[in-house]
Amino acid sequence: MQCPAQHHHLAVDASAFRLPAAAVLYLSATTSLSSHKPSSTTTLRVSLTPNPETTPTPTPQQQRSPILRTHNSKSTSLLLRHLSPSTLQHQPPHQNDHGDDDVLSEEERVRLWELSLVRKRSPRFPGSILADPPPPRAHTESVPPSPLGTLFRDNGHVDDYVEEEMLIKAIEIRRKVTAHILNHALQKKGRFGITYATNLVSKMGGFIDCVMIAAAAMKNMPDFSTSSFSLRARVIVDESNVVDLVRWFKHNELSYPQIGKIICMSKGNLKHLRCLAEWLKGIHVKGKFIGTMFLRVGEAILSRSMDELNDNVEYLESKGVRRDWMGYIVGRCPELLAFSMDELKTRVAFYMDMGMKEHDFGTMVYDCPKVLGFLTLDEMKFKVSYIRKFELNNEEVGRLLAFKPHLMVCGIEEKWKPLIKYLYYLGVSSDGLRKILVTRPIVFCVDLEETIVPKVQFLQEMGVHEEAIGRMIVKFPSLLTYNLQKKIRPKVIFLLTKAGVTRKNIAKVIASAPQLLGRSIAHKLDGNVKYFLSLGISLEDLGEMITDFPMILLYNVELLQPKYRYLRRTMVRPLQDLIEFPRYMSYSLEERIMPRHKVLVENRINFTLQNMLVITDEEFNERVDAELQDRESFEAGGALLESEHDKLMDRMQVGLESSEIINDDWSSSNEMSDIGP
Repeated sequence: MQCPAQHHHLAVDASAFRLPAAAVLYLSATTSLSSHKPSSTTTLRVSLTPNPETTPTPTPQQQRSPILRTHNSKSTSLLLRHLSPSTLQHQPPHQNDHGDDDVLSEEERVRLWELSLVRKRSPRFPGSILADPPPPRAHTESVPPSPLGTLFRDNGHVDDYVEEEMLIKAIEIRRKVTAHILNHALQKKGRFGITYATNLVSKMGGFIDCVMIAAAAMKNMPDFSTSSFSLRARVIVDESNVVDLVRWFKHNELSYPQIGKIICMSKGNLKHLRCLAEWLKGIHVKGKFIGTMFLRVGEAILSRSMDELNDNVEYLESKGVRRDWMGYIVGRCPELLAFSMDELKTRVAFYMDMGMKEHDFGTMVYDCPKVLGFLTLDEMKFKVSYIRKFELNNEEVGRLLAFKPHLMVCGIEEKWKPLIKYLYYLGVSSDGLRKILVTRPIVFCVDLEETIVPKVQFLQEMGVHEEAIGRMIVKFPSLLTYNLQKKIRPKVIFLLTKAGVTRKNIAKVIASAPQLLGRSIAHKLDGNVKYFLSLGISLEDLGEMITDFPMILLYNVELLQPKYRYLRRTMVRPLQDLIEFPRYMSYSLEERIMPRHKVLVENRINFTLQNMLVITDEEFNERVDAELQDRESFEAGGALLESEHDKLMDRMQVGLESSEIINDDWSSSNEMSDIGP
């Protein structure tokens, strides 16, 4: 008994044919053969005992006309029992509509041809031998000829339309047979699931046609001249190794639509496709990008030889593109392999003429492979000429593109011009635009409506004026690239709730130090806040310190600790000095704080922290000299007053002494007068 998935069964109604008495029925059963050997048949001869009264003598032509059938055991036994002599005696003679006395009439032969095209026997109840029983017709109704019957008619009366229709129908049947064989191979040999194999086969129509054509061509080969179409199709599928190729693609993360399209793109040349896939693996192209490459430029790559592809890779390697980068570059811009050598050299020379070095060129291509293969030469020239309008020369443009090559793939009309107009509205000047382009060129590749406008609106809600927003953008262009909900808004909430900044001063803080919005809360801001609070500074005072000098939250705690210890232990200053002048933490301890404090100690001068650190060295020295002169003048003025005081005291002493003499004289004169004569 044969497997219905591998062989085609043909069930024929024996009562539909007129059998002579000496008819010989050949029942052929297709045997299971290997995929590389032609099929053979075993013939079963069944002789029926004729009834001389009802059966005429068969002609030699009728004896030489075997009827090939394929039956299972049940249908064969039923047929033999149905064609027994007792049954034939009671069977009415068959009326031939065309009056042909041959064993098989033209209609019967057409019927056999139609049944030979049936791919699989229709399901019937056990014992049934009918394939497609015709509907009952009246004796007066004329039976229309089958479309396949036109193949047996006179060529002069053949209807071209019907013939073409039947050929298309035959091709469709062959295509379904081929698809079934391919599906079976994927399930059995490839161990793929039924659903996956069915979906994949549905995407491989082009490959199925190639297999069908190749199987039909094998009919001319001596080894397969007597083989069935199914056997030849199985041979083609096995020799193509399509199952192994599908497994390889699936292992490299390709979906079944991609696999089907790539295999159809090869037009049956799976060997070259496999070699190309292995070559791409050899230059470090990841499997998930191989499918994208074939889908984008598969036909162009498949049409090129392996030597041409190697020449492109070697040329790029000679221009600074490292070998281990090649897979990443080719995987994201497969057009590089589709270019001819002349076109590839022209594109490379376009960037080299800007003064770009080979190392910078290789880095640029690695960062953005599309700059070399995605745009046309006219588009590349137009974008470079537009960048030069920002007062950049040729070499500066080359350095800019080497630093941020993504500028070349950003649309000028879609992104550049709307952004420039919007920044002008915020008060950004031409110099500011040039600074943004040079320091943070990725801003020109950001979407305006979805990324930049919401950030500007948020800053306006915080109380920052438009002019201040423009200055913030020029000062810190990276602000426009940060995520509003994940990075900017949490920083503002932290400053308001954890750092002591009031709602009134928050606009001043973020306007004067937009860098705060780009720092991490956990790794930077929170640690600095906790450090200042641990020094005994209250949260309110800390908020005032941040308002006066927001950058205090950006310094590392390891750098702040030595400055604080020097302030408290060496300079012996109170904590209030730090609260009043938080900018003290921004100056270098070794280069400014310690040398100037040493000068003040040596000259016995005391300055406030602001007067000591804010001014330059020349101004500091001048101020120290002025203080020394004031002190000398003060000290000199004190000595003069002391000398004058001594002189005054001396005069006063002399006056006292003279007054005493006078008093003595007066008293003596009085005494003399009292004595008298």
